[in-house]
Amino acid sequence: MDDQNKNLILATALSFLVILVWFIAFPAPEPAPDQTLTEETGDTRSGDGVATAPSAIATAPGTAGQVDETADPAADIPRIEIETDRLQGSISLLGGRIDQLYLKGYHVEPDPASDIVELLSPVGSPSAYYALYGWAPGAGLGLDDVPGANTEWQVVQGETLSVDSPITLSWTNDRGMTFLREIAVDDDYMFTVTQSVENSSPDTVSLAPYGVLARHGIGEDADLPGLKNFFILHEGVVAMADGELIEVDYDDMRDFDLDPNEGAQAEVSQITENGWIGFTDHYWMSTLIPEGGTPFKAVSKYDDRRKIYQTEAVLPTRTVAAGETSTVTTQLFAGAKEWATIREYEQNGVEKFLDSIDWGWFFFLTKPIFWLLHEINILIGNMGWSIIGLTLIIKAILLPLAFKSYVSMAKMKELQPQMEALKEKAGDDRQKLQQGMMELYKKEKVNPAAGCLPILLQIPIFFSLYKVIFVTIELRHAPWFGPFQDLSAPDPTSIFNLFGLLPWDAPPPESIMALIFIGILPLLLGISMWLQQKLNPAPTDPTQKMIFAWMPWVFMFMLGSFASGLVIYWIANNTITFIQQYAIMRSQGYKPDVFGNIKSGFKKTPQDKK
Repeated sequence: MDDQNKNLILATALSFLVILVWFIAFPAPEPAPDQTLTEETGDTRSGDGVATAPSAIATAPGTAGQVDETADPAADIPRIEIETDRLQGSISLLGGRIDQLYLKGYHVEPDPASDIVELLSPVGSPSAYYALYGWAPGAGLGLDDVPGANTEWQVVQGETLSVDSPITLSWTNDRGMTFLREIAVDDDYMFTVTQSVENSSPDTVSLAPYGVLARHGIGEDADLPGLKNFFILHEGVVAMADGELIEVDYDDMRDFDLDPNEGAQAEVSQITENGWIGFTDHYWMSTLIPEGGTPFKAVSKYDDRRKIYQTEAVLPTRTVAAGETSTVTTQLFAGAKEWATIREYEQNGVEKFLDSIDWGWFFFLTKPIFWLLHEINILIGNMGWSIIGLTLIIKAILLPLAFKSYVSMAKMKELQPQMEALKEKAGDDRQKLQQGMMELYKKEKVNPAAGCLPILLQIPIFFSLYKVIFVTIELRHAPWFGPFQDLSAPDPTSIFNLFGLLPWDAPPPESIMALIFIGILPLLLGISMWLQQKLNPAPTDPTQKMIFAWMPWVFMFMLGSFASGLVIYWIANNTITFIQQYAIMRSQGYKPDVFGNIKSGFKKTPQDKK
């Protein structure tokens, strides 16, 4: 076997290996309800702390922030409704928890008649996930002197929380100290929580404000329901610590060291100026955001006894003299990870908030590719056609390089007779053959590696576009036309029922049958790769001929379970490449005989007959 065949087989094997690893690491999404909630209820200590000295940031377990295990979730606990154009839910006056939130613009299934996505839910529901605020007692105060998870608040202003109507809650302790909590919400997903304490007692006291996000989980050896658990996707803690992004998967939280100060397995980061912390899932996120320039302690915590995943933002201790009032304002993001919305919050002061979207290793490509796709979609209004438009632009940018590549390939074809003569002349002397070929390339000014450059550039672009399609919510349930109503999901059509013509359903996307009975998009992908090959005659070498003959159909099946948006890109890319290569070859005096090459592919050569 000569070096050319060895290199071809090696390149092909590596290509298959990349696709195979990708296929295993990123399997077809399961058709489970697209929610971010877990299943098992439980109770949590909710991050309150003991501030032992002025200006100290410290927490310790205590009952002030611990959810009442005896509380009946069905009890008649007053609630305040949340109602905006994008959100629906309620706030419990028990602890003043923001613990019921639905996202109006998003449904569990592509069918608009399906249920809307539930993000937050109260203790006692099948999945508990909520935000809680309070004060940690310091010098001069006990646990009963500060509001916590089980404090019953009173409404002093507002009946329904809406964009133009904030609410105010009040609680007064036995010492005459009055705590107020004002909650406001904007047009999208940002809550503003302003906590204040008026010290009407005769004593100077110390206390530290905090915010908590708690998520009730399940056992150590089980996966969290509703989570994708894909290597390509981060789900778990996401935080920004003075410009440094911190990501901790949910299962990695179970490996935290036991922190005696926290009373649980915990990881603590001290933020000096700007930061935020919360939980991120595939499409949804909840994040605690202190005011810019405010130092705070960011805590990621897992309580193994109660199976609680928790993040906390504990602000510095405040000393409040008799007759004084202290106020602190924080924000809570709870909603969909929409690029435009999160970018606007970043522009308004939330440092590097766009990094909460998992852009991956190729972020330097993923971010501009998504920006371009987003802008095209604004003009076109259809993500399927926008992906095709994006492909056109990418191919136009790479055209100068592609032109050089195809010209080099055309010259290589012209040199084939001379290369064959060199092989005959060199015989088994490989060193003489290599020297002769290098002299020939130098004389004719041909770079044999030039044809590989467009392929090498396509690899990171392919990976980045897959990341964009898989991770960004803008592709979730994005329709194209006809049966293609979710470009983030695999092709829903199937040869099994003749693409919907026969009266039975296609195989489930996660089944082996779905890998065999592929849809129409993977079939078009295989055909487009096959036609691209037919721009050139089949190789005379039987090994090369066999590899080239099988390659389109192997890729067709291997890519069949990928997101349909990515398959659309690959079909468009192959089609445009075919047109470009055909035109460039014609401009160089070489006329591809596409139909002749197709016909010859069905004829048996003497070697085939053997």
